[in-house]
Amino acid sequence: MWQQVELVLNPRPRGFHLVTEEVLKKIPALSGVNVGLLHLFIQHTSASLSINENADPDVRVDLETHFNHFVPEGEPYYRHTLEGPDVRVI
Repeated sequence: MWQQVELVLNPRPRGFHLVTEEVLKKIPALSGVNVGLLHLFIQHTSASLSINENADPDVRVDLETHFNHFVPEGEPYYRHTLEGPDVRVI
């Protein structure tokens, strides 16, 4: 089976977020697949995917802590400003 689907994920604030359940809900055909390959392309300048087993939720906390230290929000030396600042979504 080959399928190409374009989907839009719910907006999220800066951070590390689990998206597996949302992707599965938006592509119901995946529920019957036992083995396969899923390619995800994110059309956003500063978004990326991290693949983790999620056995320990502290992994996301550690990643978030590291990135907040390594790439702090609002630093004046960033050239990438066309999309504006990351905002908190409630």
